[in-house]
Amino acid sequence: MTSTTLHPARAASPSGTPTTTALSHTMNTPDGPFTIIARDNGTVLASGWTADVDALTARIAAVLRPATVTAGSVSAADAVTAYYDGDLAAIENVAVEQSGGEFRLRGWTALRSIAPGHPLTYRQLAEAIGNPAAVRAAASVCATNTPALFVPCHRVLRTDGTMGGFAWGVDVKRSLLTREARLALV
Repeated sequence: MTSTTLHPARAASPSGTPTTTALSHTMNTPDGPFTIIARDNGTVLASGWTADVDALTARIAAVLRPATVTAGSVSAADAVTAYYDGDLAAIENVAVEQSGGEFRLRGWTALRSIAPGHPLTYRQLAEAIGNPAAVRAAASVCATNTPALFVPCHRVLRTDGTMGGFAWGVDVKRSLLTREARLALV
């Protein structure tokens, strides 16, 4: 069962400083180092192909950003290993948490429903979110997605079907899409 906790945008805590802690876990993948930042309960706040924990932490919405991030073991790492070993569905069961406006919340939910090997275009994503004219906003949903891989924004292409950008680099996006297309045929 997929667990996606999405929060409407709201102000940070009254003190302005989050009181939560989180763990970071960096692992090697065929696409380079992959870091996960997760709550103690395993819920992923951010992830991406980088070893720079501070840069990854900065991507988390202020209202969810932990005050302290320490290195540790994160259960979602098992799903990443399984994904790279060929179990594309392994990432679907990882709990994630994000905060944003209503359109983004619906967009992040829609991203989790894109089947591996069957990418959508930004226009199709906008349609899935419920506003076919909001193509640029759909692109913004992808750009502001913090738990990459677990919320597979890499599965969205430009409206003309070409690759487009990706926070972690077009080479990583191409690799992920190629892997998924190959394994989805099996």
